[in-house]
Amino acid sequence: MKNITLISLFLFSATLGWSQKRYEVFSPDKQLKVSVKTGNVLSYALLHKGDTLIYPSSISMILGDGEVWGPNSKVRSVRNNTVNKTIASPFYKRAAVTDHFNEMTLVFKNGFNLIFRMYNEGMAYRFVSSGDKPFTVVSEEARFHFQTDRNAYIPYVRTKSEDREKQFFNSFENIYTYEAISRMNPHKLLFSPMVVETGDNRKLCIAEADLEQYPGMFLVKTKDRNALEGVYAPYPKEKKQGGYNSLQEVIQVREPYIASCQANAVFPWRIVVVSENDKELADNDMVYKLAAPSRVKDISWIRPGKVAWEWWNAWNLKGVDFKTGVNNETYMAYIDFASRHGVEYVILDEGWAVNLKADLFQVVPEVDLKKLINYAASRNVGLILWAGYYAFNRDLEKVCKHYSELGIKGFKVDFMDRDDQPMVEFYYKAAEIAAKHRLLLDFHGAYKPTGLNRTYPNVLNFEGVHGLEQLKFTSNNIDQVTYDVTIPFIRMLAGPMDYTQGAMRNANKKNFRYITEEPMSQGTRCRQLAEYVVFESPLNMLCDSPSMYEREAECTSFITSIPTVWDHTISLDGAIGKYVAIARKKGKDWYVGAMTNWDERTLTLDLSFVGEGAFAAEVYRDGANAHRVASDYVKEVIDIPADRKLKISMAPGGGCAMKIYKKP
Repeated sequence: MKNITLISLFLFSATLGWSQKRYEVFSPDKQLKVSVKTGNVLSYALLHKGDTLIYPSSISMILGDGEVWGPNSKVRSVRNNTVNKTIASPFYKRAAVTDHFNEMTLVFKNGFNLIFRMYNEGMAYRFVSSGDKPFTVVSEEARFHFQTDRNAYIPYVRTKSEDREKQFFNSFENIYTYEAISRMNPHKLLFSPMVVETGDNRKLCIAEADLEQYPGMFLVKTKDRNALEGVYAPYPKEKKQGGYNSLQEVIQVREPYIASCQANAVFPWRIVVVSENDKELADNDMVYKLAAPSRVKDISWIRPGKVAWEWWNAWNLKGVDFKTGVNNETYMAYIDFASRHGVEYVILDEGWAVNLKADLFQVVPEVDLKKLINYAASRNVGLILWAGYYAFNRDLEKVCKHYSELGIKGFKVDFMDRDDQPMVEFYYKAAEIAAKHRLLLDFHGAYKPTGLNRTYPNVLNFEGVHGLEQLKFTSNNIDQVTYDVTIPFIRMLAGPMDYTQGAMRNANKKNFRYITEEPMSQGTRCRQLAEYVVFESPLNMLCDSPSMYEREAECTSFITSIPTVWDHTISLDGAIGKYVAIARKKGKDWYVGAMTNWDERTLTLDLSFVGEGAFAAEVYRDGANAHRVASDYVKEVIDIPADRKLKISMAPGGGCAMKIYKKP
């Protein structure tokens, strides 16, 4: 009996071995490897320098007809490919992106392919349908399994509710909770990107790219204390107008599936970025590289730049003889300010269209748009209009055509607050129609970017960030300073951020207050200047009042001179939640921005990237009393040392910003 049992076990093991196969692909530098196993489970494992970072994690899709892509799926063939090319990136943090990867495509017999790409900086995989009929996806399994409990930076959905449906409806902005995966709330969704520590200073950033005709991926802790898995909003079946000022859609009923797909559907890339030091996360191109190429043939009309913005500063102006607010006199003053300082745009934020009508053709009587457009054009300033999602979407083609012909340059579209499949499709439809009419887009109330800014480069910016606007009315004792030195390593990895910096009223931790009408920033003046360099933002707001900027002429001159798109970017130094330093080049000049948390800090920056020759820098640094009076700063012009080592000191919540140029 014992011998029979042993023989049976041997035969079972042999059969299992025959049914399971393993496929591997390395990064070009051979430091990263993904190992894919097929058979009774379809899974992958990610290794770095021989160490397993993600342990075997199952992936699969269940279709509406009961077909399963994953377990017991048999591989028909394997294709391997290597690509090393350059991507032009005209409105990005560098003018060209190197796209170098090894790729493995597993072709399965039951109607799908699975593609793995290995870059030196991370891994990505995606499913691709090879069938010839439409289908639905009931669920997708995307797991990230760690051998032991790991600490993570967790962006929970910002709501107290643990109801899954209520969590799907959110603005994708929150601070990060630093805690072990085992201690995560299993009932709360979190949104990507997110970062997990894996030991030896290595970190993983989980993200996604090329999200089109499919819902976005949330993450949640699994029953296994050391794993995360993807969660997706089901497809809306019934919607009604509602939400904020009736500018949103409220889901009434959902379908029993997450996506409705056409034949040969291509699914989003699931990304795992691997870093050996934090600064690598602050300059990563994987989301951009994995996005679909540009669908806009003529981009000559696309003009990035800065925007004079009135909402944050509550339309406040000093020394004028009219009552400020949503009216022509106020906007003409903003246009005059923008023109004097070379600011490309002025935005008309919420209030120019009649409230509660969700109709962008009903303009309030205090605003004469044609007059404002002509006035702005005569001063080489463009106008951008704010639009609630529902009002913009229901008359999309008509709105874009009308306002483009009128002379408007773009729209800031707000309050989408979802990422189910129809909402994701809206982003692409809006981008396509806006491009057709030569309109820029800034998506506010938006999920994180997933590369749409490459596919439709007229989409210049996205919110999905806990920006400076939170300091107008938040009463939750938010630590924005720590958040500021966290997002460059996590949220900014996904793409540009409409953070809306530029406050001229600054406060330290002790004297900060939430004031709606006269808001202030946490941290020093120089921190606000540095954010224009550190934060990637092709369409970048000047959030404060023209009156404040005119009073602070030195700082205003520096802010308005900083480019918003770049030829090159270098992440100089950084540690998540502690400090960051980034250098960016435009033309012959370099700009450097650095920020710290609430700890006073001295950094020595390596500026060897400037090259040979004699260089000088216009430097804005925290003043001797910036720890007490946050607006205290020093402007000075210095020579860059011959050894290219420059020491900078920052006050608590402080920063430093500089422009480096070659001496004549």
